[in-house]
Amino acid sequence: MGFSCFIIAKNEALRIGKVIASVRDLADEVLVIDSGSTDGTQQIAQELGARVIFNEWPGYGPQKRFGEDQCRNDWVLNLDGDEILSDELREEIRTLFANGQPPLSLYRISIVPVPPFGSDRPWYLNANKRIRLYNRQVVRFPDHPTWDAIAVPKGMPFGILKGIVRHYSILNFEQQVDKMNAYTTALAESVPPKSMVNLTIRLIVGFPLDFFRAYILRGNFVGGRYGYALAMLYAFTRLMRTVKMMERRWREQGQSVTP
Repeated sequence: MGFSCFIIAKNEALRIGKVIASVRDLADEVLVIDSGSTDGTQQIAQELGARVIFNEWPGYGPQKRFGEDQCRNDWVLNLDGDEILSDELREEIRTLFANGQPPLSLYRISIVPVPPFGSDRPWYLNANKRIRLYNRQVVRFPDHPTWDAIAVPKGMPFGILKGIVRHYSILNFEQQVDKMNAYTTALAESVPPKSMVNLTIRLIVGFPLDFFRAYILRGNFVGGRYGYALAMLYAFTRLMRTVKMMERRWREQGQSVTP
């Protein structure tokens, strides 16, 4: 019993090689679901033995569901094109499959960000814990354009792996701002609209609360000046989402004055 690893990617030439190298000797197959890279991501992946499949970007959840459907095995591991398995996690996964099928149907993994500047030390306090190793016959990614977290069925036990995935999500602030701008637009257009009263309250009080959440509760304070800047960007991203939802409301109410 083995597993497939599928990786969603677009323009990840700088990192895709290390992502594939961290998993190719563990998985039965490695697939890269590419949504239109123009930087040579596909060629690098193919040279490292991955099967590259193009699928035009339909949103986060649908792209990952597409990846699940392309795998030969029911057991799958999902990575993004900027996520690299730690050595500890590699050994845990190897042990899980050493004697056949793992004892549980799904396993949660900590996705830990690594900043682009300073030391290569993961920010553990800022980790996202996600189901990433699982049996696709039991759970699937949601069919949602902006939400790609697998929900654990009520009452179902799941394993927690100690090793981490190192997440190199940020190249620089310009790239991150572009990414967050696209994400908030998709989110504002896809989720059920909030009331204007709700949005107005968020507009007034949301920024300081979101900054506190990112800087203190999510642990960005461990990152010094850069962590402070990222917390500010997180709060601004939430503000963008609110304003774009308000714009959507105004358009739906026929209040747009665009010629």
